Amino acid sequence: MQANTNQFSWFQVPEDIKNLLVLAAQNWDNTSESEKYIQQALAQTGENTDVLVAAYRFFYYKNNYSLALQTTAKLLDKIKELEKFPDDWEQLKPILVNRKEEPQIRLYLNAYAASGLVLAKLGEIEQAKQISTRVKQIDDKNDFGSGILLDILTRPAEEDD
Repeated sequence: MQANTNQFSWFQVPEDIKNLLVLAAQNWDNTSESEKYIQQALAQTGENTDVLVAAYRFFYYKNNYSLALQTTAKLLDKIKELEKFPDDWEQLKPILVNRKEEPQIRLYLNAYAASGLVLAKLGEIEQAKQISTRVKQIDDKNDFGSGILLDILTRPAEEDD
């Protein structure tokens, strides 16, 4: 089956991969069928950032948080390797602050913030708080939503009347 992929001209992947992603969207109601297409796209592209982002979104909205987290980790690792980021947060933070308007760095911060959200969904609240705090330190405009997530995670429990 061939899908209309012209509407995704900005998507930097071969037509057969675009087709798989379109088929995944068209078969959204059939989770096993749509996931098959996502997995095929991932297998055929290795770690293409556009496909990793699409796969993360797919898994997140299908409530498959463990696969969403794995996909986000792959995306973070890929960018970290490409940018030669240090492992230590204190060394990484100034790099992210100084370069936060660059598309690749914004993608990294988006993915890092997304991993915090997914960790919260998985009940890993302390890890989610740590990530949200880190991204909030860099994100003075709250572009990545970590401030909101951190507020939710640190909000005191409401008292019963």
